[in-house]
Amino acid sequence: MSNAYKLTVNGGNAFDVTEEGLSQLDAISTGPAHYHILKGNKPYKAAVTHADFLAKQYTVTVNNNSYTVDIATALDQLIKAMGFEVGASKQVNEIKAPIPGLILEINVTVGQEVKENDNLLILEAMKMENTFQSPRAGIIKSIAVSKGDAVDKGQLLIEFE
Repeated sequence: MSNAYKLTVNGGNAFDVTEEGLSQLDAISTGPAHYHILKGNKPYKAAVTHADFLAKQYTVTVNNNSYTVDIATALDQLIKAMGFEVGASKQVNEIKAPIPGLILEINVTVGQEVKENDNLLILEAMKMENTFQSPRAGIIKSIAVSKGDAVDKGQLLIEFE
């Protein structure tokens, strides 16, 4: 793999950049995340105002104009060309009972907005109470069980919009 990057600015314009090209850039750090850049004898003030290192996305302000920059390495580009997305994860839209048990408590209602890790319900199985937490932020679309219901393994409990 080469040390080449594809920079996508504001979701549209794409630029191919190499580490060698970046090293030839006339830029001086003027403070934390602030830079003075000369390009073609024209000065620019730049600042990195937001950085999401894991998503490889940055917001850069140049002469008071903000730009969102996505950075993709050669490996990222190859993975995308193969039909995969880097960092993509499966969206959980429903919660099913992992084991048979009895619904002791339901802590949400249909239409309620929940955050990740909010308590949804408690299932008693084999004399143990199992608390189910929300795997993601979202809105409760339906609740397929009621307090006191006996459920089977794999039975739908809660569905997200």
